[in-house]
Amino acid sequence: MLALKIELKRKQMIHYAKEYGFTASETVQCSQELDALLNKQWEQQLLSIHQPNNYSFAQ
Repeated sequence: MLALKIELKRKQMIHYAKEYGFTASETVQCSQELDALLNKQWEQQLLSIHQPNNYSFAQ
């Protein structure tokens, strides 16, 4: 779900950059929103790496 949001926001940002230019407020705002989504994804990946495994070795 998050990966889809990132991909859609990336496409929107590219569209805005082509339509309005790289420094237009629409493009910059979209870029900031994309950054926030990417930061969220990064945080989720870090949390999943550092969570203890739920494996049980007892039989």
